[in-house]
Order: sequence, then structure tokens, then C-alpha cells
Amino acid sequence: MADSSSPSKATEVPAPHEPRRIAKPASELNDVYDLLDEIRLRPGMWVRGNSLPHLESMLLGYRLALNLHGLDEDWPFWNPGSQGLFAEWLWQRLGRHSAAGWATEIEREAQAADQEPLDLFFSLFDEYRAERGHTAR
Repeated sequence: MADSSSPSKATEVPAPHEPRRIAKPASELNDVYDLLDEIRLRPGMWVRGNSLPHLESMLLGYRLALNLHGLDEDWPFWNPGSQGLFAEWLWQRLGRHSAAGWATEIEREAQAADQEPLDLFFSLFDEYRAERGHTAR
């Protein structure tokens, strides 16, 4: 039985009232939000060392692939000339701006709060999504 005082991890079994989500095959992912939902479900499979800079690099590659294939998608992260809507939201949320980027700043915040960076990222990203009416599936 889990200690109720311990911080929850994204990989823990959901509470009895929460349905357990089954991982989707990559062919069924429709957008970056679906991808991030899969990463949350099994972070160790997707992100080496649960590192936010690795996640950021992965998302950059995703964005470049969208550009190369001429695909348009709701994209909250880096865009040419901009750190992206998520970073802009994060700077307002944190009350400061950083040229270091969202991944570095969230890792700094997590370290200061003695929290796992990936857990803090998903918590903040959930807030961002909720404010924009784009909730996790």
C-alpha cells in the first residue's frame, strides 16, 4: 500500500476510481498532445533519464518533421522566432522570462522544490492545457 504522504509518480497505478489508460500504438497518435499523453504513461520508454532537455530535443525533432512534411498542427512549443505558446505561458506563470528555455527553467524549479522535473513539467503542462481547453485524453 502506498504511503499517502509520498509524492505521486506518473507511472503509479491509478486510484480505483480512475480508469487505467492503455498505451496506444504510435500509428494511433494524432498530435503532440497524444504523444505527450503516451510519454506521461511510460516516460522511461520515451525520454532517456526522464530528462526535460531530452524531451525538448525530441519535441524539436517532431516540429522539424512537421515542417519537412508540410504539416500544420496546434504546436505549443518552439516555433521559428519564438519559444512558443507554452514558454510564453510559463514565463507569466513563473513571473519571469528566460532565454534558457522552458525545459531548463522547469528543471531549475523542480530542483528548488525537490520534485522530479518530468512530474513538474506534466503538472504545468496540464495547467496550460486546462486554461486553453485542451485537456488530456
